[in-house]
Amino acid sequence: MELAMTHQPTDVLPDTEVRQLGRFVSRTDHRTMSEEARMELKKRILDTIGVAIGALGGEPIRMIREHLDDFGGNGLCTLIGGGKTAPDRAAFYNGALSRYLDFMDSYLAKGETCHQSDNFGAVLAAAEYADAGGGDFLSAMAAAYQVQGRLCDLAPVRAKGFDHTVQGAYASAAGVSRALGLDAEKTANAIAISGTCNNALRCTRTGALSHWKGLAYPNTAFVGTHAAFLAYRGITGPEEVFEGNKGFKDAIAGDFQIDWSQEDLENVKKSIIKKYNAEIHSQSSIEGALELQEQHGFGWDEIEHIGIDIFDVAFHIIGGGEEGDKTIIRTKEEADHSLQYMVGVALIDGNVLPAQYEPDRIVRNDIQGLLRRFTVKPKQEYTDRFPDEVCTDLAITLKDGTVHRITKTDYEGFSTRPMSWDTVISKFIGLSADFTSDRTRKAIIDAVQNVEQMRARDFTAILSNLDV
Repeated sequence: MELAMTHQPTDVLPDTEVRQLGRFVSRTDHRTMSEEARMELKKRILDTIGVAIGALGGEPIRMIREHLDDFGGNGLCTLIGGGKTAPDRAAFYNGALSRYLDFMDSYLAKGETCHQSDNFGAVLAAAEYADAGGGDFLSAMAAAYQVQGRLCDLAPVRAKGFDHTVQGAYASAAGVSRALGLDAEKTANAIAISGTCNNALRCTRTGALSHWKGLAYPNTAFVGTHAAFLAYRGITGPEEVFEGNKGFKDAIAGDFQIDWSQEDLENVKKSIIKKYNAEIHSQSSIEGALELQEQHGFGWDEIEHIGIDIFDVAFHIIGGGEEGDKTIIRTKEEADHSLQYMVGVALIDGNVLPAQYEPDRIVRNDIQGLLRRFTVKPKQEYTDRFPDEVCTDLAITLKDGTVHRITKTDYEGFSTRPMSWDTVISKFIGLSADFTSDRTRKAIIDAVQNVEQMRARDFTAILSNLDV
């Protein structure tokens, strides 16, 4: 009896929310996107690749590569920079590359922040495995962006003590399923498996931060990829993962409604490309501090005090609120989640790039002393205007008593001031130059801009041989 029920046609089974989502994902097609959304997605793909290549020398990346070499794996999918492994392990490694520098795109919802480009490694591996066309790869990326963004909009989990990778469990499985070309029922099973087993704790990003901050989503993508391949083989998952007894709504998120039959693929236009190598909520403050310094010409060593009033999400995550003191900075993971460090080092060095997170830079006396001169406070008006604006007031008091002030509501790269192709390309070149030849950089740029005309395997071949 149970076996017969398991294999009933989809149309006689309860039309659960995960089945509705499965239908949406399986039919996604990049050709239904607006031209603006398609171009913005391509910008983010190029941006993600640049960030991934720029991370090739990272300490945890070397550890993960040693781990993969030791464990092995059927060499079906490409590792950025060379080598091959099994699809789920490629998803983890390439995801770790794109996440490690914390320079990838971001998405701001009222109660949640995520990074939709975290799905890139998993979708790329699945597309290569399936020998998918570039159009299917683009469609799969668009599906992952849409699913993750909409769940963050309507089902935030941070206040409940869970990490934003929880929504990513659904998005990664969705993107991989679309790249594999799974039908609606198998897609629903993949999403159900991943969503049920993939619920991470927010302590990843609170207190003293560890390598896991940059590896939590790659692990989510690893599990999401594994779940999709299980569904590909015929494994089923909990059909009421969203609305059922002890399901996502009941146990974690609370009630919410998304009519997946009415969703499109335009969410990518709301995501944000980072101008600075810094946590997303800090971007307007960094830009404002540098504008003040350029306008008035003061040096960092003339500063007596820096006051920042900002929206509550920024205060709690990076400003010293509920997620811990942000003036005790010893590691990269702590530095790139400290508003005080990021603004301070920008005023000293003139920018915030990967070099600002080198161990000897973090512990230098100049920044360690400046960290103690900050006061960060939440401002209700700015909280009310978030996420449509990322408002911040900066007041920099000099030792002679002069006070310089600036108010910012956005920054270059925010949805109100989209980053141009030329700026994205410049960022890509700057991050990848040490690891690639001129010829390879041009090939990657051309491949992303014309990805619909390529096979996924041809695309990954370019990412494998970076010095060519």
